[in-house]
Amino acid sequence: MEKALDIAKIEAEISKLVAESLKLHAEGLKLHAEDMKLHAEVAKMTRERTWYPFVVITAGLTSTFAAGAVIAKLIWP
Repeated sequence: MEKALDIAKIEAEISKLVAESLKLHAEGLKLHAEDMKLHAEVAKMTRERTWYPFVVITAGLTSTFAAGAVIAKLIWP
């Protein structure tokens, strides 16, 4: 009888530990998802800081040269 009580206590303790483990696992998954969102945000900010200004400058230079070519063609036919 005493052995059965010990087994029941052990099983209850194992059940508690499994439940706690599942809870921690779920929390870890939430933290991982948040980390992935932050990583995506950092990547977006990096693109905005480096790539987008380059595109704007390139577009500005291209339009300036195109406008210059049009003006030159009008001035020197």
